[in-house]
Amino acid sequence: MSDPIHQAAQNLANETIETRRDFHRNPEIAFEEVRTSGIIADKLEALGLPTRRGVGKTGVVSVLDTGKPGKTVLMRADIDALPVHEENETDYRSETDGKMHACGHDGHAAILLSAAKILSEKKGDLSGKLAFVFQPAEEIVRGAQAMLADNALEGIKPDHSIGLHLSSMHPSGIVAVRDGPAMAATDTFRFVIKGKGGHAARPQESIDPVLIAANLVTTLQSLVSRETDPVDQAVISVTSIHGGTAFNIIPEEVELKGTLRTFQPGTRKTLRERIVSVAKGVTETMRGELEHEWKEGSPAVVNDAAMNERFRKVAKGVLGEDRVAEAPQIMGGDDMSLWLQEAPGTYFFLGAGNAEKGMDYPHHHPKFDIDDSVLPLAVELLTKGAIEFLE
Repeated sequence: MSDPIHQAAQNLANETIETRRDFHRNPEIAFEEVRTSGIIADKLEALGLPTRRGVGKTGVVSVLDTGKPGKTVLMRADIDALPVHEENETDYRSETDGKMHACGHDGHAAILLSAAKILSEKKGDLSGKLAFVFQPAEEIVRGAQAMLADNALEGIKPDHSIGLHLSSMHPSGIVAVRDGPAMAATDTFRFVIKGKGGHAARPQESIDPVLIAANLVTTLQSLVSRETDPVDQAVISVTSIHGGTAFNIIPEEVELKGTLRTFQPGTRKTLRERIVSVAKGVTETMRGELEHEWKEGSPAVVNDAAMNERFRKVAKGVLGEDRVAEAPQIMGGDDMSLWLQEAPGTYFFLGAGNAEKGMDYPHHHPKFDIDDSVLPLAVELLTKGAIEFLE
């Protein structure tokens, strides 16, 4: 029995791959995706779709209206690259020093473009509306917020949302999806510990911010080990420490930066309060002064169980039951969470890792790459998932 969606995705395979490789050669980081979003908008307009450019600075929103009553489904792809220098030697490697698509967003954008093309061609067989959202700045979890603040959903009331993330950590062709909280909320902090500088040989005359910082890093870890329910999950990581100029000088100040990752809103709120409180307490106890900044990132990615179940049936129909897995919770974040708050839905992972091809490096690694052969499958899954959610 013929499968028109499968066949359409296969027919577009070369186009999908070449679009992805073009984006890969020309990476643009958060809120700089001018070329990328321009190409996306041009392709959508060529399909005859009304398209808004520059949403949230560099985002694109396009709507396919079938003209028949029904659900509205939001389909999202992120489009930004990372400030990473690529170490691959492929013919499609980054042509911009210090920037590369090290997370698969080039693939996400190409996949959604091909899905939009197929759905446009199948318009007569569908009911309802489809909103194609190409989002900038996911890597700094600011793009979804910027698009929503710029009225990305003006005139659009999505009932459901769907998106995918290619994963080098899963073998090619494996789908992984999780009900409920699937990816963590992401918050960041910056502390400046101010002391009193002096000679390293006479520490009694100084207030040493290096020592205060060392104590603070250690003490913050107790908030997870001793103040968080062991069956809950949270991570506090101090990832940057800067201070001092020479071996014999106690500096005036030390800067610390770090991140908090949580799943539960209550845990997130409590730990934020305690991180700041502990930082003040440790610093003041050791006679220093503290300046602090807190940046609230995106909430946890929460998948709707009912929508997940509908998507699983689609995926099992395409791949077979043994290739649809339960995804573990991931402490990494993704601002797909904000689109899922607007409309319950599914954010799934599709394996694009291939050890035989050397494509099993972790995300954000200078040698990260994805197995292009999985792209037609991704188009098929995303398209069929959207059609299922329309019904």
